[in-house]
Parts: sequence; structure tokens; C-alpha cells
Amino acid sequence: MSLSGRLEDLQIREGDTVGHLSASSVREVHSWVQERLRVAGSSVEQGSDSLKSVQQLFESADGHLLFSECCANEGTDLGVAYVDLVSSLTRFAALPLCEADSGDLPAGSYARVPDKARAVCAVLLALSRALAAERETPLCRGAAARAPTSPLARALAPPLFVFAATHQQDQPWTSGSSRAAASELLASLVQGGGFVSSTQLLCGITAGDHTGVLGAVLEMLKPELSKESWKRNQASKHVFAWTLMQVGRPWLAEFLDRVFPPSLLMSDDYRTENKPAADLRQYNRAQVLYHALFNHLYVAEAELIQVVLPCLLDLLSVLERAPGNTESPRKPNRYDNVLRLILTHMEMEHRLTLRRVYVHNAALFIDRMGIVTVRHLKRLERVIVGYLEVSDAPGEQARLGILDVLEKSIQHAWPRVERRLDTLVRALLRLLVDVSADRASSPPAVREELLGRATRCLLLLDRCTQGKLKVLLQGVDSSCADDTVLACLQKGTDTS
Repeated sequence: MSLSGRLEDLQIREGDTVGHLSASSVREVHSWVQERLRVAGSSVEQGSDSLKSVQQLFESADGHLLFSECCANEGTDLGVAYVDLVSSLTRFAALPLCEADSGDLPAGSYARVPDKARAVCAVLLALSRALAAERETPLCRGAAARAPTSPLARALAPPLFVFAATHQQDQPWTSGSSRAAASELLASLVQGGGFVSSTQLLCGITAGDHTGVLGAVLEMLKPELSKESWKRNQASKHVFAWTLMQVGRPWLAEFLDRVFPPSLLMSDDYRTENKPAADLRQYNRAQVLYHALFNHLYVAEAELIQVVLPCLLDLLSVLERAPGNTESPRKPNRYDNVLRLILTHMEMEHRLTLRRVYVHNAALFIDRMGIVTVRHLKRLERVIVGYLEVSDAPGEQARLGILDVLEKSIQHAWPRVERRLDTLVRALLRLLVDVSADRASSPPAVREELLGRATRCLLLLDRCTQGKLKVLLQGVDSSCADDTVLACLQKGTDTS
């Protein structure tokens, strides 16, 4: 259908210029769409019919007539008209608000949302593609040189991004088809702006080029992330968290005043799923965030601990001097407080899922703290011995992880390891015997890795104690150990 026919279908006039769609015409389209969607209410069918007409308008009309700021559109504010139009379209697929403090609605409340979102995505995709194509249209004679990204495209990028991010995640209000449509819209938005990823769309291509839309996106989300409103719209926290996960350093520093308050709101919430952790390097606010995250270590939930501990490790690099710094006395600090609490929980923890999380992060803390780990060797020894005794078959992640903890402890705290040699060697011997005797619980590759890491720990113990391991093992022979164990002991005391 021609542009004239399309405008006639939308019940508006072209104006005095043939084929011209002015800003006033766009506002008429907006009013028409608003009224039709209001009449449609919750009806997906009626709303989709109206949206189809607008979609076809963007697909068939000349981009220069739709979006150009020259010619008959010169001096008019197309940006305001199109932002209002996009706002009306996205409201059609808006999530119902939750009045309860839980922030949850029954799954049935979202039944119509995926179909509505898919229909809106189709319109916005047509709009995005038409905007991108308009960049390739030759300029009118006498028109100023076109910027790489038009002001209109920049004005529409934030609401399009927020809508796409809302519906492209696997959530109760999305379906496979609506997620695919939202992902296609986001890809078109990225490509149309001349970017290669959503990270570039948000941050810009290089630091300081101010082409990213992160600030505008955070400003859009701000009203929905206040203390009074953030639980009413179930999607807001997910869009906020997903957006931050696309942003790396140093781009976030400029927006801390908009990131910090909602992050603390979610962090302090009693529900685990409302505690998203972002890799944020806070400077003047690091102390506040440290205390907020440290308190979460008392919540014994693996998914929470897994995100809190890496964040704490990043924050401590800001709050404390590097533990390896020898220019000042190495007094106990927050590194010690966190590791002490980790080891306390590890010593009492019997659930394997949490044990796996703890051993992985304990190794990272020991590696960062270096020689000052000697302050914690007594408790470390008890944890290591206890964890080596309990099988985590078939994957043995917990025992492999605790062997990594032992290896790093020997490497960094070797001057104090000798006095604990007897206890550690006994624990490693028991592990070797258990693994060599039980050939059914774990795959051969896992058993080999366990034996190999245990052997490496024995070798390190022998080296840091100047060969005293050989003295302890003199009584171990084929009468009390099989060939597999003896081979590991031979490698562990090999001085070559």
C-alpha cells in the first residue's frame, strides 16, 4: 500500500505537501494509536491490528519523509513526537503492577504479555530499521552534514533498549517467540547505532566519546527503582541488573549516584533473588557497600555467597592496601575478617553445594592475601583435613577445591607449614588410599586429577620442609599401601 493509503488507513491527512509526513502527522499517528490501544484494552487481537498498520507505515514510507530534520520538517521537534509514540506502544505490553510487598504476581497475570510484546517488537523493529536506513539516504541540497547517529535515533535508543531488555530475558512474562523478537530488536538497535555489542551501545566505543546511552537508560529506570516503587514492577530490577552486567570499567564510575541507591535497596532485601551482585568498584562509597555485602555472608545460600565473595574481593582491593605491601606493618584488616568468617562457616558446613562455593573463593582470598595467611593456618588446617575426608563424587569439586586451597596455603605460608606437616601428610595419605581403593564412584579422569593434585601437595610439603616428608614416610611400603599410592608417594618425594 502507498504512503497515502497508509495515512488514510490511519485516518490522518498528508498535509499540503504530497507524500510528506510531518511532525504534526506523527502526533496524529500517536493520538490514533493511543486511542485504538485504549479501546483495545487487554485484547491482543484488536491491539495487534492497530500495531500492524503502524508497522506497515514504517516499512513502506520514505525514511527521509519520516525522520528528516530538513525540508518541511525543519524546525519541528520530531524527537518529542516519536518518543511519545514509542511510549504509547510500549505501554501496551507493560507488565501489570504488583501491589504486594513480595514483588511477585501469579504466572497467569502475565498470560497476555508475550503476545503483546511480540506485536510491539515488530513495530519497534520496523521503526529501528527505518531509522538505520535513513542514515544511507542522500542529504537534501544545502542540508548540514549528517551526524553518525541522528538526534532522533539517540532519543529513541534508551526506551527501545529498556523494552528489549525487559522482554529478552527468560522470565514469567516472556515466551520463546517474544524473547526472540526482543533479541532481534536489540540487535537492530545495536547495529543501527554503528555498534558491535550492547556494551558499546551503553558505554560508547571508547571512554569519553559520550555516544553511549547508559546514563539515559539509568535515568529512565530511576523512577521505578525508588524505595517505594521498585517491587511494583517485576521487570525493573532484572533490567537494571542485566544492564549493569553489560558495563565494564571505567564507564560505571560516572553514574555511581544513579547505580548505588537501587543496588543497596536490592542488596538489603530479605529475598535472595532480589540481591543482584555487580562487579562495581566503589571509591567514596566502598565502606557502605562492604558492610552491606559482609552481612550477606551470614546467609547460608550458595547462589548468594557465590556472587557476594567475588564482589568483596574486589572491594577489599579498594579499601585495603595490598597484603603483599611491605612498606607498612601488615596489621590485621578486613581481608582477615572476611577469611576468618569464611573459614568459620566452612568448618561447620556439611552441604556439598556450599562447600564447593567456599573452597573456590577461599583459594582466591589466600592467593590475594599471600604470606599473611599464616594468621589463619590453625583453622585452615582443620578445614582442609575435614574436607579431604568427605567424598564429593562423582565430580569431587569440593575435594579438588580444598586441594587447591592447601596448595596455595603451602606456597604462601610455607615458613609456618612444617609444624603442621604430620597432620597434613596423614590427611593426604588417607585421601590417596580412599581414591585408589574406590574405583566406582568417580570417573577415571577425576580420580587421576585427585591423585595428581594430592601428589603435588606432597611434593610442595617435602620441598618446604627440606626433605622431612621422606622421614615420615619411611614406614610406608607395599604391606600397607597399593601400587597406586606408592607411586604417588614416590613422585611426592622425588628430589630430581
